[in-house]
Amino acid sequence: MVKKESTKNKIARIAWKLFHEKGYENTTIDEIISESGTSKGSFYHYYSGKDELLSALSSIFDAKYEELIQTLDPEMNSYEKLLYLCIQVHRMVEKEIPMDLLASMYASQVVKKGDKHLVDQNRYYYRIVNQLVDEGQRRGQITRDLPYYEVTRLYVLAERALIYDYCISDGSYSLEENTKKMMPLLFGGVKTAE
Repeated sequence: MVKKESTKNKIARIAWKLFHEKGYENTTIDEIISESGTSKGSFYHYYSGKDELLSALSSIFDAKYEELIQTLDPEMNSYEKLLYLCIQVHRMVEKEIPMDLLASMYASQVVKKGDKHLVDQNRYYYRIVNQLVDEGQRRGQITRDLPYYEVTRLYVLAERALIYDYCISDGSYSLEENTKKMMPLLFGGVKTAE
């Protein structure tokens, strides 16, 4: 059963789609409201304006993880699930997230003193990665030499490093293809020989 997308996530997803198609400056709040099929009241309930949508990228990532996790075979190797999720999210990033906004969002997490939404451990992203790592350790597919939270930290670090490099390289290569090659090298040390 596929879970219905929340209004907040739908507004953010549509906004980022429009930012990609038209550019951030050329996208209006009215267009976001119209395309998302929501009301002005709903928009302002969740967001104070367009700028606040910059911090909503983490919820777009979470929504993509929620969508993808429902399509996985429960018997699939947990390590392979994590690689698959990373590759699919990076495919979405490459195709749907404008480079300048992606870089701005990451930069805001470094210089901003307030909400560090990307590292919020309550996000769906962290919950599902922790769950998959725990599952993999219980199944003997992921090393038990490290506690689950350190394996999760390694996964997150590798995933962010790939996006960061993509940003500072100004998108000069395919993020999806680079992730397919590099993620097993960066994260492969946690995989056990089955």
